[in-house]
Amino acid sequence: MGNFYKKTVRDVELRGKRVLLRADYNVPINDGKIADDYRLRQSLLTIDYILKQSPEQLVIISHLGRPKSAADKECSLFPVAKRLADLLGQKVDFMPECVGQKTSDELRSLPPGRISLLENLRFHPEEEKNDKDFAKEIVETTAADVFVQDGFGVVHRAHASTEAITHLLPSVAGLLLETEVETINKVMNSPERPLTAVIGGAKISDKIDVLNRFLEIADCVAIGGALANNFLHVQKFDTGQSLVEPETYAIAKEVIAKARRIERERQFNFIIPVDVVVSTDASGRARTRIVDLAAHTVADIEAYPKKPQARAYTLLAGEKIFDIGPISAGVIAGAVSLSKTVIWSGPLGVAETHGIAGAAAPFGHGTKLVVDAMISSSNSHANKPFSVVGGGDTVSYVENQGLVQDFDHVSTGGSASLELMAGNKLPGVEALENK
Repeated sequence: MGNFYKKTVRDVELRGKRVLLRADYNVPINDGKIADDYRLRQSLLTIDYILKQSPEQLVIISHLGRPKSAADKECSLFPVAKRLADLLGQKVDFMPECVGQKTSDELRSLPPGRISLLENLRFHPEEEKNDKDFAKEIVETTAADVFVQDGFGVVHRAHASTEAITHLLPSVAGLLLETEVETINKVMNSPERPLTAVIGGAKISDKIDVLNRFLEIADCVAIGGALANNFLHVQKFDTGQSLVEPETYAIAKEVIAKARRIERERQFNFIIPVDVVVSTDASGRARTRIVDLAAHTVADIEAYPKKPQARAYTLLAGEKIFDIGPISAGVIAGAVSLSKTVIWSGPLGVAETHGIAGAAAPFGHGTKLVVDAMISSSNSHANKPFSVVGGGDTVSYVENQGLVQDFDHVSTGGSASLELMAGNKLPGVEALENK
């Protein structure tokens, strides 16, 4: 680290101060228990640093979900306070309201050095409106002396706790935010080459900005997931009833034309699936098969010595595309294995579907093959590319598979990481004090 242009917790005096920390604890909670505490664990580095500086008090604020009102108790941060206390090995005082006189009195009654977590900021609609008065109320309630922004997952939004509040307090970055911004900027601006970007997920509309950026800077861009269906459709391949975005067909055509032009101008590859895995049911309870859309390699081998039947390269009634096929996955995995830097955003199929009767995940084969290339590369550490994972669904996949430690950087920010990769400014970062 060292190129971050904003002040961090290392640049301000925290001893004896009331520190207000904005974290991103927007985590999945099932039946009152946290299903995935990755964001909590990633915030511990900043929390530990602050506590070692002997502050008067550390008050943490966050949001959770999209509550319709304060009565939406499924969005309460109370379970987060309990889990955070377990991770820290010390008590975390939970305040059932993030603003108001009662919360203010309770905070002031606590002994020095205590940690508090306030209730969900989004129980107040003023939070997402970037309301200055609401930001002022937070500051007055907590009597904070300094504000630390460490919620990378929210800094792409100008909210009261990301932008308005920085006008009221000395405002610096936490260590997680610093790491996120520096790592992503480095791989986007000065990566070790070859650089391969693997882009999956459901919608082109969510990825168009970052996709265009990768066309400009990467050595290889590989497409998968449901967003690939749009590229297949505009090239006249059969996509049946698969998920598509007709309103993005023109964009898909433009991206393909741009990619093919770049391939003629410099060393560059744009990979679109040539085979896919189809089924009639996304639940994984129906039979799957490979449809050989473009290469017809599998179709030719399976039909020999006859010509392939049309069903080998077209979808049958009721079938939809749920994964890239083995040939496409092998091509992408090969490109990954030859790379020095790999950025991955978006699963390449419906990888979260579980197999039945002990079978492997029916739509996770393509993602698994490509991931194996990212993290193992023939089991040689010298050949292993520097790997960065961004995007909420991708991070969830990596966590569910227990692979977080195998990647060099797994981002805590979904949309924020994509915005940064696309070269866009992040309001919650820009609002912090410059070095």
